[in-house]
Amino acid sequence: MIRNQKFKRFFKPSESYLRQELSMSVMALLAILVGIVAGFGAVVFRLMIGFIHNLMFTGRIRFLYDANVHTTVNPWGWLIIFVPVIGAIAVVWLVKTFAPEAKGHGVPEVLEAIHFNGGKIRPIVVVIKSLASAISIGTGGSVGREGPIVQIGAAFGSLLGVLAKLSAEQRNVLIAAGAAGGIAATFNTPVGALAFAIELMLMSVNAFTLFPLGLSVVTATYIGRLFLGMTPSFYIPELGIPMFHLIALKVLLIFIPFGILIGLFSMLFLRSIYWFEDLFDRFSGSYYVRHLSGMFVIGLIMYAFFRFSGHYYVEGVGYATIVDVLSSTLSHPMFLLLLAFAKLLSTDLTLGSGASGGIFSPALFLGATFGAAIGSVSQMIVPGFGSHPIYFAIAGMAGMIGGSTGAVITAVTMVIEMTQDNNVILPIIVAATTAYAVRKLFSEASIYTMKLLRRGEIVQEGLQAMPAFKIDIARDDP
Repeated sequence: MIRNQKFKRFFKPSESYLRQELSMSVMALLAILVGIVAGFGAVVFRLMIGFIHNLMFTGRIRFLYDANVHTTVNPWGWLIIFVPVIGAIAVVWLVKTFAPEAKGHGVPEVLEAIHFNGGKIRPIVVVIKSLASAISIGTGGSVGREGPIVQIGAAFGSLLGVLAKLSAEQRNVLIAAGAAGGIAATFNTPVGALAFAIELMLMSVNAFTLFPLGLSVVTATYIGRLFLGMTPSFYIPELGIPMFHLIALKVLLIFIPFGILIGLFSMLFLRSIYWFEDLFDRFSGSYYVRHLSGMFVIGLIMYAFFRFSGHYYVEGVGYATIVDVLSSTLSHPMFLLLLAFAKLLSTDLTLGSGASGGIFSPALFLGATFGAAIGSVSQMIVPGFGSHPIYFAIAGMAGMIGGSTGAVITAVTMVIEMTQDNNVILPIIVAATTAYAVRKLFSEASIYTMKLLRRGEIVQEGLQAMPAFKIDIARDDP
């Protein structure tokens, strides 16, 4: 028996917290159901984006859209400037009329539900977030797919938890399972999706939380691969060729100062989004005026790039530009820096003025272009140094995600899964962890938790272990 009565009084609430109201087998079935919905949700969401993009940019009615390929010449000419404006009108009407929480990048609202709302998310958010984000991305807004699909999967997990009358703790597990399933299906990154949920959403890590999470991720990934294909997000065959030699120590060490630069850039990314949000909030006009003005500037930036360089580059998720960087099609450092800061401004304008969408894709774009620019400059300064600019691009992608979100393991695993390049795993780890440490020096809050902090809600980054206690158990002598 436990002799320490004081410890018994302390341990009792913890036992209540860990108690499973439903058996693991029932939770497993619910998690599979969540994974099915998250997987099909990711497929439908991708098709919605494709339909809107094809209709608005090419005038065609088609659902299939390869974001890794640049958009062809549009039939509208200079009137393409107003495509983001048209999208803004629809987004504002949807958000104002049905679900204000659909505005923004989505993940902070899920974290708020987990930590402050007992794992409850309004079901209407699923529909409105899907439509608003698909319109924002499809009409050229500089946002990504992760925020919407996280909110879609999480909202279904929450709804299922409420219908099954689960405890708040078990609802939160299903929310994390839905979020991870959506990430896994839309990016084809099952390991990164597991890390995402563990680093950002699970309140504890044990068999009762990991088992449902794993089932949801596997189910959603299978569905995503069945309908969206097996290829990684950025398919560059050369990146997947293994090089069986040890990277030079001098090359590895250079990624420490590079990680510092990426950390500072991720800090700028974080601060600038909320600075622009405050700037637009100070406008005297309505939500319509604010968002339409921001998206009009996006239209001008897109058309300027198309007019003078042949591609929109900063439009939408920007994956075609990332592919150009990773395949060395884009290599001039000055143009790469121009793309990086143009994408930063475009993302600030899109989210700051009130669009709906995620920050993963802009962070990947910023890391790839800024990283490749730094790599090109270093190669010019020290020819034959032995580190290709693509190393810096890939490490920059992981550094921007890890630095801005605080999810370092997620950043490392997702970037490796998205590029299939295991040769640069050590530089990736160095850059991502350094960038995260630098960002923490300047901002305790991440790009996700900053939104909650501004509301007076404090969410700690990372899993916090409980203090250890020794239990004195009496044993009868044999």
